[in-house]
Amino acid sequence: MAFFTHQITRGLSSSAVRNTVIKHVTIIGGGQMGAGIAQVAATTGHSVVLVDTSEDILKKAAKGIEGSLKRVVKKKFADKPEAGEEFIQKVMKNVSTSTDAASTVQNTDLVLEAIVENLKVKQGLFGGLDKVAPLKTIFASNTSSLPIGDIASSTSRLDRFGGLHFFNPVPMMRLVEVIGTSATSQETFDSLLSFSKALGKTPVSCKDTPGFIVNRLLVPYMMEAIRLHERGHGSKEDIDIAMKLGAGYPMGPFELLDYVGLDTAKFIMDGWIAMDPSNPLFAPSESLNKLVAEGKFGKKSGEGFYKYK
Repeated sequence: MAFFTHQITRGLSSSAVRNTVIKHVTIIGGGQMGAGIAQVAATTGHSVVLVDTSEDILKKAAKGIEGSLKRVVKKKFADKPEAGEEFIQKVMKNVSTSTDAASTVQNTDLVLEAIVENLKVKQGLFGGLDKVAPLKTIFASNTSSLPIGDIASSTSRLDRFGGLHFFNPVPMMRLVEVIGTSATSQETFDSLLSFSKALGKTPVSCKDTPGFIVNRLLVPYMMEAIRLHERGHGSKEDIDIAMKLGAGYPMGPFELLDYVGLDTAKFIMDGWIAMDPSNPLFAPSESLNKLVAEGKFGKKSGEGFYKYK
């Protein structure tokens, strides 16, 4: 009987669902992005459950959150160490962890995914959670490059699905791109905007187009810097210096590529080329492909366009 009632409830039109005030958040993925989002949500008084596949990953994530909070305390509570310790304890009380996503989402307002950038993996995750999460629960992806609509297609809650693209490091970066698909309801979109503001972030509204706003402008800019260098029109060093001193950018395009990860940049470009092969902005780069094939991903591997010790 309980199962039958649950199915009937899930079959009701979500047009009857009012704006969801997001208080309880389930974050899937205990990596740097997921942990960063968890920290910000917990700091702003939200109840957070951080979910991943192993206890070791979750312990590392919790330790990372606490370490980040300690750095905040050093600045914010420099003259009040006791208040700083109370602050850390208060925030950490808002964070719990779990390896069981299915049970966690049964009592949550928002499920936010921050896992590997793989469409089939994301679809599998949300497709399974859609069967157990209540109707009111909003689903959102933190993807930086995959179409939100394609991820949402694995669920039956197209109107309750959107994108929340945070930027790394999450506690420091103020921007959140809020993405709505053609099927996302206004109520859902408004709830995601309100949640972003409640986190102390500045949200911008985006359509479900490749790269949304920031990456759609940033990635082609970095790719054009590579092509400029490939044509022999400037050295890596001169191009970086020119953009820092001439445009006021904190990093040049080659420095930024190494920081982001050359494998990540290639992954994004490969996906965009598949979606729009005739767009010259998405044309591949031989030198980028060669570096990635050699395992030279940038700072994280010790070498990319530059070498790192």
